[in-house]
Formats: sequence, C-alpha cells, structure tokens
Amino acid sequence: MDLIERIQQLKTQRNAVILAHNYQVGPVQDSADYTGDSLGLSIQASKTDADVIVFCGVHFMAETAAILSPQKTILLPEQHAGCPMADMIDAAQLADLKAKHPDALVVTYVNSSAEVKALSDYCCTSSNAVAVVASLPAERQIIFVPDRNLGAFVMERTGREMILWPGYCPTHVWIEPEALEATKAAHPDAVVLAHPECTAGVRAMADELLSTGQMLNFIPKSDAKTFIIATEMGIVHSLKKMYPDREFVVASKRAVCPNMKKISLEKILWSLEDMQHHITVPKAVASRAKRALERMIEIVPK
Repeated sequence: MDLIERIQQLKTQRNAVILAHNYQVGPVQDSADYTGDSLGLSIQASKTDADVIVFCGVHFMAETAAILSPQKTILLPEQHAGCPMADMIDAAQLADLKAKHPDALVVTYVNSSAEVKALSDYCCTSSNAVAVVASLPAERQIIFVPDRNLGAFVMERTGREMILWPGYCPTHVWIEPEALEATKAAHPDAVVLAHPECTAGVRAMADELLSTGQMLNFIPKSDAKTFIIATEMGIVHSLKKMYPDREFVVASKRAVCPNMKKISLEKILWSLEDMQHHITVPKAVASRAKRALERMIEIVPK
C-alpha cells in the first residue's frame, strides 16, 4: 500500500478531513479535501462533519480551527510550523496598546495567536479585511494588528485612519520592487497579482491586490494569458492545476515561507497514525477569541 492509499485509509478510519493552505507543497495540496486561503479554511473548519481535522498550515491556523470547532480533534502534522508575523505581537503588548487607546476597536489579522484574538473585537483575513473595517462605525478609532502592510492597504481602500502595529510577513517583504520590476520586464504583457501583505512599493506596481483565494477566482475573469504572482509561490501549484492554459510566473524566487514547507505527506500519515500533534486552546481564551472569529466569518467581501 502506497503513502496516499494509507492516508486515505486512515482518514476513513478516523473520520478525518485534511485542510491545506494554498502555500503548502504540491503533494500536500493534492492530498487535501479542501485547499484555500485563511478565510476559506476557517469556514471549512467551522462547518465540517468530520471528527478529526488535519490542518496543513501553521500553528495559528490550527488554533483557529480548535476555537471554531472545540468538539473536534485538531491535528497539526508539524508542531514547529509557526508564523513569524503572529509572533510579532503578544497579548501583553496588545493589552498595553488598548490601554493607551481605550475607546478604539481592535481588528486583528487572523495571522495571530489565540491570546491576541481573545483581546480583539474583530478578526479579519486578507480577503475580507477591507469589508471588516468598512463595516465599523466611522466615529470609532481602530487599532489594526499585527500586519502593517495589510493595514496600510486597508487604509488606502477605506480611507480610514488606523493605529498600525509594526508587524509584517517576512516572506512577502522578501518580494522586493526591484525583483518584481525585473520579472515584469521579462514578461511585459503579464498581469501582476500581488498579495496585500506585500510592501507599498510592490503594491504600487500590481494590477490587482488580492488574497490567495481571490487570485484563484480572478484568473477566469481576465483575458490575460500570463500572470506574475507576488505572494508565496506555493499557490502557483493550485493555479497551474486549475488553469493549465495560462502561464504563471513567480515575482521573486525568494517568496518561500519555510514554515509552510515543513509539512509533507509522510508527516500527514504520521499525524493520522499517532493522532499528533493535538492543538487545543484554553476554554477561557477560546470563548473570547471565538467572538472575534465569528464576526470575521460573518463579513463576506463583496
């Protein structure tokens, strides 16, 4: 019995579902029951009838699934798959910032710890951050954490001034304007799709600023044949699979998230065999974080 067959067998035995982020390696994406961005994965985690969720992503994503589905067993195949951006703010730092701005609403990017979510009024993903902020009362001040680049993008789109935390995604910051400029010169007819976690210089050069899920949905709406993708390069696997008649070029070969690449088919198998690594969130933290996450899921971008 090969690896894939054994995984399928164990999935049936455990009544398990595999969720994979678009940044995972190709074989992991291909093994998943659902592949998507953070919002799509959060929705799937909240709705699935499976008893076990094998989450092929990073730690905060598995935590989110545990908060939304506390009755389910959430497994992260690689326990050391973290997120540098999520580590750039902790609960004590957010509490201090809130104390300085007691009347502000806190909007927290889903790329954050459960403890930070628990201190937040709303969570958001890159696909609905603009919609979340636009839904808030105009007279209320807003604290946006932890990603300064996504926050700046939201400010540009909504016209709302916000208090930004100086966090960032290293992988998206590694996509430098000079690299994108060189890629554009080599593919002058290409449409540039960039993630809003990119820096201002890259965002200014993009034709469209989209989450990974939005990128996947944008392609059939465009007449272009070639697309330059300015986000973590794992998504190119999904794009090529869905649209084999189009060409996809990565904006920079540096756009690799090492944490997203830590999960393999072997680790998925071991996770199902040994029911490891079980991700849980303390009830007191989960109950407060769930409120912010449910608000995130309710606000769907138009």
